[in-house]
Amino acid sequence: MRAKEDPGERPRTSLAFAVLAVVQATLIFTITLIAVPLPDIGREFDLGPADLVLVNAAYGLPFSGLLLFGGRLADRYNGRRMFMTGLVVFALASATAAFAPGFGALVAVRFAQGIGAAMAAPAALAVLRALYPAPAAFGRAMATWGGVSVLGAAVGTVASGAITTWVSWRWMFAVPVIVAVLALAVARRLLPSGPAGSSRPRPGLDPAGAVLATLGISVGSYGLIVSGDHPWTSATVLVPFTVGALLLSAFLAVERRVRQPLLPPGFIRKPSRILGLTGILLASAGTGVVTFLLSLYLQQQHHWTPLATAGAFIPFTVALIATSRAAGVLVGRFGAVRVTTAGLLAGAAGLALLAGIDPDTTFALGLLPGLILLPAGTSLIFSGAAVLSTADVPPHQTGLAGGAMNTAMELGPTVGLAALMSVAATQTNTVTGYAWAFSTAAAVYLATALAALMLNRRTTPPQHAIIHN
Repeated sequence: MRAKEDPGERPRTSLAFAVLAVVQATLIFTITLIAVPLPDIGREFDLGPADLVLVNAAYGLPFSGLLLFGGRLADRYNGRRMFMTGLVVFALASATAAFAPGFGALVAVRFAQGIGAAMAAPAALAVLRALYPAPAAFGRAMATWGGVSVLGAAVGTVASGAITTWVSWRWMFAVPVIVAVLALAVARRLLPSGPAGSSRPRPGLDPAGAVLATLGISVGSYGLIVSGDHPWTSATVLVPFTVGALLLSAFLAVERRVRQPLLPPGFIRKPSRILGLTGILLASAGTGVVTFLLSLYLQQQHHWTPLATAGAFIPFTVALIATSRAAGVLVGRFGAVRVTTAGLLAGAAGLALLAGIDPDTTFALGLLPGLILLPAGTSLIFSGAAVLSTADVPPHQTGLAGGAMNTAMELGPTVGLAALMSVAATQTNTVTGYAWAFSTAAAVYLATALAALMLNRRTTPPQHAIIHN
């Protein structure tokens, strides 16, 4: 029998969902908005390779490091309030970045952007839960929400090439400013308070856990980022990576002893949630690595311009959009585990096609099939994994779920790029190294899909019931 229309599906709620989705996409868009114009920034400020790495990473380091704490703030202080606070910080930093006079100022404001994003992203999910309080409606919303972030990254790559070609790279920062200002203008009237507004006692802040998690993720991520330009055995890589690992080990030890841990140990032990977070990490890693390596390949091997390189990813973006529109329906019909598994298999096939790359590979026949199949799989992964990551999460932990999801999404490109560039470095020929990296990524996708198949056979995933009830 057809279920009654959920109140959360009314036009006002749909508009509120659109506002949250555009903001989430913009937060991810901001990661990639300077990826293509980095050479121009380097020439303007006379920067070396290490400086460019820091400019590129300055946004993502605080974003990934502070997300768990940002989720706790949303659960404690009200989702809408933290969403708006984060947007204010994000907008001011973005506006300042457009006028940065030099290297130090640009790094500082990119860092501030990341702080604002880490406050806004998990809070957006807390507000989304308030928009769709019924489990069935929330499940459907998450199935759509899953494809939003990866779309933001893809659009960022395309837009940065176009804008850099026609105007200054500084105009890239107008996009986050405009989105943030418009969202702030309608937020108080359109968005409800987050789940933290209930009568349940507010969770504690766990300051020790917050400091250890933030520093551990940020410092460790920096070690992974600089591994692209330095050997793993160098102090530049080994010291921050080791310090980050020690800090995260201390964080896990602290979380077992405090009364209200920032990340409750049992939160991610559920097999379906582990699959969801792993899927998000792999999907973001796959798209990030492919975007990075193929941008280098097209510009260095085939001498494409930044604009032409950005245009090469238009089919990638179209495939993301087209599949995202169907992904939510597929999750509702077949269940999140099956859709995630199908996405992993499609993504593995796309990466395997790209693994055939060589110096003479043509775009139309050699790259385009993989650039369509991979994003199609990625959309399915994100939609299914978003549902898996939030299934059975109580309302007072929705910010935590948002923080965990976004942390996996942020760490994916960092971890994936560091690992796969190490694989590529085993080959003396650069393009052969790219092929080995794509092959390795395809193997990891395939192995995860097999694990998901075993999980689907052993369990009846609760998220399937959530969407259908």
